[in-house]
Amino acid sequence: MTEAVRIEASADVDPRALIGAGSTVWHLAQIGEDAVVGAECVIGRGVYLGPGVRLGDRVTVQNHALVYEPAVVEDGVFIGPAAVLTNDLYPRSVAVDGRLRGAEDWLARGVTLRQGCSIGARAVLLAGVTVGRWALVAAGAVVHRDVPDFALVTGVPARRTAWVGRAGEPLRRLGVDRWRCPRTGEAYAEANGLLALVS
Repeated sequence: MTEAVRIEASADVDPRALIGAGSTVWHLAQIGEDAVVGAECVIGRGVYLGPGVRLGDRVTVQNHALVYEPAVVEDGVFIGPAAVLTNDLYPRSVAVDGRLRGAEDWLARGVTLRQGCSIGARAVLLAGVTVGRWALVAAGAVVHRDVPDFALVTGVPARRTAWVGRAGEPLRRLGVDRWRCPRTGEAYAEANGLLALVS
């Protein structure tokens, strides 16, 4: 049996948006035209998903997060409260001739969030960045460049301060280029500044 979609009455969901089975859209959320929300997602209170934003399955977008188009969010991603995924590298309200800028005056560049990554509360991701698989962006971080798989990035601007496993916990060093997750026991290998799961 297909799970029902739950959309609170105060949410503003464009009729052209697609909401997957078992997903919940909470109070005052706004979902733009042609946005796609996968199955079993949770869209929190006051969330904004811009037109054409694409969310995979089992994504959680916490209260008041802003996800501007054309962001792509893969399966199992967590977006914390009040996080912002921007889409304009050179924001201006007016063009150089003084007129109000319109859609034709700029090219939106979306953020890409890869499978299983997590974005902390009030983090800001600048237009066009990609956050790798199972990476973790700390609360309040400002991400201005791509984040590799399994990296923990913190600060302003964000920098890698540790490696994390799929469980989200910092990994323990086993040797020069070997790491292990203290919760799952999964092993990881580091090469050329990147980390990969080996078991």
